[in-house]
Amino acid sequence: MRNIINWFEIPAADFDRAITFYGTLFGSSLHIEHVMGIANAILPYERPGVGGAIIADPRHLPSTGGALVYLNTASELNTMLSRVETAGGQILMPATSIGPIGTIAVILDTEGNRIGLHQEPSAE
Repeated sequence: MRNIINWFEIPAADFDRAITFYGTLFGSSLHIEHVMGIANAILPYERPGVGGAIIADPRHLPSTGGALVYLNTASELNTMLSRVETAGGQILMPATSIGPIGTIAVILDTEGNRIGLHQEPSAE
């Protein structure tokens, strides 16, 4: 088994606002696909690996409780954190070292989802 997670979905109350937020956060445009009639804004990732999307599905509501998904920031954690508030989000936990496995932060997106950000330790 390569990864325990292979796909995740982050619900959006306002799909366009969420696309703008995550596009700003990643400094990249998101690809839109419709799967089973549900709009998906695919987050940037490289195959093979874990992927995910922002979804516009009224059956799923944004939440600060429940599972916490950590998005890989590569080596851009501080850059991404600098974009959070400008894009309309909030930093709930600033960049925090977790020792040999890197640095994490937790944000609140524009939809009310609590999202983790992770940066692996540098190979220096």
